[in-house]
Amino acid sequence: MYNKGMKSYYVYILASKRNGTLFIGVTSDLVKRIYEHKINAIKVLQKDMMFMT
Repeated sequence: MYNKGMKSYYVYILASKRNGTLFIGVTSDLVKRIYEHKINAIKVLQKDMMFMT
C-alpha cells in the first residue's frame, strides 16, 4: 500500500491457538508484528516446558 506522505497502519487480530487468547492491536509493520508474536509464543512454550521438568 502506498500513501504519499502518510504512514499506513493495520489493525490485526492474532490468536495464541485455536480457541485460545486473542491479541488485537494496531501496527505499521504487520509482517514484523506477526514475527514478534510467533517468537513470543515460542518463548512462552519453552518457559512452560522448563517449568514442567
